[in-house]
Amino acid sequence: MRKSGKIIAELFAILLTVILFIIPFYFILINSFKNSREASKMNLQWPNAFQILENYREVIQAQDYMLIRAFFNSAFITVASIIILVFVCAMAGFIMQRRKSKPLTIVHFLFLAGLMIPPAVVPTIWVLNGIGMFKTMTGLILIEVAINIPFAIILYSGFVATIPREIDEAALVDGAGSLNFFFRMILPLLKPVTSTIIVLTSVNVFNDFVNPLYFLPGAENATAQLTLYNFMSLYNTSYNLLFADVVLLTVPPLILFLIFNKRIVAGMTAGAVKG
Repeated sequence: MRKSGKIIAELFAILLTVILFIIPFYFILINSFKNSREASKMNLQWPNAFQILENYREVIQAQDYMLIRAFFNSAFITVASIIILVFVCAMAGFIMQRRKSKPLTIVHFLFLAGLMIPPAVVPTIWVLNGIGMFKTMTGLILIEVAINIPFAIILYSGFVATIPREIDEAALVDGAGSLNFFFRMILPLLKPVTSTIIVLTSVNVFNDFVNPLYFLPGAENATAQLTLYNFMSLYNTSYNLLFADVVLLTVPPLILFLIFNKRIVAGMTAGAVKG
């Protein structure tokens, strides 16, 4: 009886996954293969004639290859944000876990609060404008790093708790310097949680729509997700081209997630052994 109930639950989960994820993606994909008239019907039927190359070529070449520039901007912002985030949060998480003091407890509470309190747009724009970083890649990268710091530090801190303190003591006895000890011994041990942070944050930053819209305005500064916003006025009646743009924006994060899915789960659960 229990076995049959488990099978039914698994089949229900699979069916729910198909309804919530696979069918919507199929809807977007199949409509990106149609012509404008067929795509306007918004159905799941196969097209009478496929226009795959024509649709995707037009989207890529639109507005002087804006989509290519947008992908480059998003990739640069994502990579730079990840590099800063990994090095800063790995060191901060290690210190916060190894050293227990009242000031660090307050800092840890502030990071937890950062997960719940949304950023204020207008004061942030005022600060960026004051330091000359508004409408710049550097300013947006710092915003992305600041938003993702709480999540990354909490994951690193939880994972460091699983690393024996004897490693620290042995390194001190051998005369290893602080930076040498961290980068040669501790950082390699953080690979599982680092992989998790890289993948999740990459998807989050690459798919970010709100922050580039507020802090990096301008057609020349367009990021991947903002191209859909720009194309909505350009292709307001050509749904096939809009869907083609959505597919191009969806595929890279989807591939990244599918490849590193197991690493994400391992990194999320590794720090749960000890608190």
